[in-house]
Amino acid sequence: MAKADKAAAVAELTERFRNSTAGVLTEYRGLTVAQLKELRRSLGENAQYAVVKNTLTAIAAKEAGVDAFDGQLSGPSAIAFITGDPVEAAKGLRDFAKANPQLVIKTGFLEGRTLDAEAITTLADLESREVLLAKLAGAMQASLNQAAYLFVAPLSQAARAVDALRAKVESTGGAAAEAPAPEATES
Repeated sequence: MAKADKAAAVAELTERFRNSTAGVLTEYRGLTVAQLKELRRSLGENAQYAVVKNTLTAIAAKEAGVDAFDGQLSGPSAIAFITGDPVEAAKGLRDFAKANPQLVIKTGFLEGRTLDAEAITTLADLESREVLLAKLAGAMQASLNQAAYLFVAPLSQAARAVDALRAKVESTGGAAAEAPAPEATES
């Protein structure tokens, strides 16, 4: 590879690192082209899976400020650059690795933090962003309904108490209303 080509490749990788919210480094030794194509489809539309050269990737990662891949770039390497929901891509990688043990998840990064293979699997076990947001919205709706009930409850209890008192007064024939007033004593 000519020096100009290497510089262009490093610049492209650096830009991918900077534009990605997350990335996962894998080793794909023994996978066929058809399997790699299947893996790319399983990652979703917010991730790009790219086979990379280790030396150029190390330079690009350093330029982009990503230190998650330090010491991990060996063997046939590929990176999933994730720009959207990292959970979807992590699930795709985890599921593909279960079906194809030749794919080894090494390390990754998420919003500047380094992730090991176990953390990536944990990320894959989360529900998608949309599901988590829907659950949060449901919990907030329930909290608002509960708060509204708590604000209305004292008013309705007071109204019931007044209504019961009125009914009692009417049933006794107004005797409570005609009770003699206490006499004032002079001291």
